[in-house]
Amino acid sequence: MLLLLYLSGGLFLGWSLGANDASNIFGTAVSTRMVKFRTAAIIAGIFLILGAVISGAGTSHTLGKLGSITMIAGAFMVALSAALTVFWMTKLSLPVSTSQAIVGAIIGWNLFAGMAIDYHTLSRIALTWVISPILAAVFAWLLYLMVNQLYRVVNIHLFRLDAYTRIGLILVGAFGAYSLGANNIANVVGVFVPVVPFTDISLLGITFNSAQQLFLLGSMAVAVGIFTYSKRVMLMVGKGVVKLNPQTALIVVLAQSLVLFLFASRGLEAWLSAQGLPTIPLVPLSSSQVVIGAVLGIGYAHGGKGIQYKALLKVASGWVSTPIIAAIITFLALFFLQNVFGQQVY
Repeated sequence: MLLLLYLSGGLFLGWSLGANDASNIFGTAVSTRMVKFRTAAIIAGIFLILGAVISGAGTSHTLGKLGSITMIAGAFMVALSAALTVFWMTKLSLPVSTSQAIVGAIIGWNLFAGMAIDYHTLSRIALTWVISPILAAVFAWLLYLMVNQLYRVVNIHLFRLDAYTRIGLILVGAFGAYSLGANNIANVVGVFVPVVPFTDISLLGITFNSAQQLFLLGSMAVAVGIFTYSKRVMLMVGKGVVKLNPQTALIVVLAQSLVLFLFASRGLEAWLSAQGLPTIPLVPLSSSQVVIGAVLGIGYAHGGKGIQYKALLKVASGWVSTPIIAAIITFLALFFLQNVFGQQVY
């Protein structure tokens, strides 16, 4: 029972991710009314769970380098502080990032525990926060040019185009949900991996290790967050920065999904290493930043017209403040937990 109480911090963070970050995979589709919210939530929940359980281990190793939390009470408070930060930002309708929140919370734990911060790992993570939206913008821009060229070559009836677009949004959304689960589940329960005493279990001939059990619990919490609280953030992402039509919405989702997959695939990392090529770091990305980058790519493909810079500035302010707020909350909460409740947090 005490273990479940400690895990509740991570489950709350998973719910917050579902309410905020996970909404980005179907935000453009829902905001353009090509896919119903309920349909999007069901597909996102199923494929996110699959991505988390099957491919979620890659990025948790990177977070472990930033700060390996040694006591379960400390892991609980780190996750809870990150969740409170994300929930507060969500209440403000800001598509903030759980990646930034958990990184800020881990830094807060490092400062409280007197642990050295691995600045090399931190710089790699921060660099991906800059690179990922730029890469998504480039992908979206290139895909937009390719699709426009295809429209000129192939004459598709309007009703058939509408049907193809709906199918495409669902398929690409499923791929995006899988990629998000693989990339971001480490944010939800990664801090618990070194300290939770789960033993391996077998079900229908399949063995699940302790990390996969954690990823399953965390991803189920994310799915609940999608169902219960993600709709208004979907509408903010889809309409707040650039107005999108259904076809450009499809491009945005595909560009975002590709970027998330690139930074979560252990198979791709191994293949690049075997070929003697530079590898892509397995880092939990901000899906909010990635989707905004893709939306901006569409905007610049139209010559920059229609971009709502005030809305973009509001979103960017959330990105800057999130890790700072999370670090402060975590430091204060750890002090309170250790000195008032007598719990060892490191």
